[in-house]
Amino acid sequence: MFARTYGATTLGVDGLLIDVEVDSAAGLPGFEIVGLADALVKEAKERVRTAIRNSGIQLRQEKVTINLAPADVRKDSAGLDLPIAVGLLAAYGLVSAVTLAKYLFAAELSLEGECRPIKGILPMTVKARESGFEAVFVAKANANEALLVDGIAVYPLDNLSQLVGFLTGQERLVPAKAEPVPEQDTECQDDFADVQGQFQAKRALEIAAAGGHNVLMVGSPGAGKTMLARRMSTILPDLTTEEALEVTRIYSVAGLLPREGGLIKRRPFRSPHHTSSMTALIGGGSVPRPGEVTLAHNGVLFLDELPEFSKKTLEVLREPLEDRKITISRVHATLTFPSDFILIAAANPCPCGNFLDEEQECTCSAGEIRQYNRKISGPLLDRIDIHIQVPRVKYDELASKKRAESSAQIRQRVVAAREIQLQRFRKYGIFCNAQMNHALLQKLCVLDEQAQAMLALAFKQKNLSARAYDRIVKVARTIADLAGAKNIEAAHVAEAIQLRNDNNF
Repeated sequence: MFARTYGATTLGVDGLLIDVEVDSAAGLPGFEIVGLADALVKEAKERVRTAIRNSGIQLRQEKVTINLAPADVRKDSAGLDLPIAVGLLAAYGLVSAVTLAKYLFAAELSLEGECRPIKGILPMTVKARESGFEAVFVAKANANEALLVDGIAVYPLDNLSQLVGFLTGQERLVPAKAEPVPEQDTECQDDFADVQGQFQAKRALEIAAAGGHNVLMVGSPGAGKTMLARRMSTILPDLTTEEALEVTRIYSVAGLLPREGGLIKRRPFRSPHHTSSMTALIGGGSVPRPGEVTLAHNGVLFLDELPEFSKKTLEVLREPLEDRKITISRVHATLTFPSDFILIAAANPCPCGNFLDEEQECTCSAGEIRQYNRKISGPLLDRIDIHIQVPRVKYDELASKKRAESSAQIRQRVVAAREIQLQRFRKYGIFCNAQMNHALLQKLCVLDEQAQAMLALAFKQKNLSARAYDRIVKVARTIADLAGAKNIEAAHVAEAIQLRNDNNF
């Protein structure tokens, strides 16, 4: 007997509908899964048969063939266990195959028949709603995540027996309702008020937050670079509903959502170790998965000890920094992941870290310093808008009892500047100054004669590239927005030039 059920997997950060076709016929007993299933899915035949038996259901010994369509896409989700089990029961005539067309099933099965949570339930549920399904059946631990999608019923399952009872009319299931997600404690959250001194660095990060600009901080060890970077997310505007759904979908696919589910409301802050591989940073695998640049989407990617990353790893950052997306090609799929993030990078000026220090003597040779700095290429530095030096904090500043400006105060100015940009770019589909292309820059960022002359002088003296020119103008536009100025003035350009100190590398 033939039966069809529907499951789903993920392709990139989107859901992919899978037709599960099951055929059971008399013949030499066997169980085959076809349709480009990887080892994880092929193992489903053992999990499914054992789960069905331990649920109190005995199946006849027949030849079973299961096809997973589309056959040209590799499937690697344990969530196909449940639709395979339901399809098998329908093929044996134990549940009605007629009603299955309106349901999508997505859960892993244990050997006892319990339903276990899987990755990517949010994009799978979105796909189910778009495809016209009435309901999805998921593990109870995935219910809150699936409920983020409106317009489709979500049935939470404890085990396979519960689902069989519902499909045979012997048991009643009630659609899930969203459970409140506990609020995170923000009392001990990092705050810029804890940072003594470093006024230029804090100003640079405020500008970066207001315009979405990338920042490189160079300074001695212990100067506070990491401390500053970790507070960057506290001054960024809240995620919009659209951004929050996008981030939550990415974290769902990566399996990084908290067990209670719910919408991610805080901007991501990712800080990979400098030993991270190129694949870990940009994503990859036989079926490409999101890397750190995608997990930082709509948030902050912090690379501490930048020269300690391998040069090959750093060079792959060029595309996401320029295009705000990353395309990964593999034999079975070519996928594009979003990667619109603010890059905050921190580096020492030399191996010992004291090259720019006024008090500590540098012990590195000129050759060692050149070799150390050569790890960061010119094209990569060109894509970073703001380059600043972070000096060692003086004792008087550390010992001062005067509390510095809080993140909440800085954030008010950042939000006000972002509102100006939202109004400016309302017709263009972008949200901040850093996203402007050259054509928009020419149209929306007109410089007066004095500002133009100042920029021309800096262009010649610093030997800037066309990309660096654009980025200085974007930063100047953000400085003007923070000041509430309609036009870019000479003072704004002067500060933007000052914030691009290329002498550190």
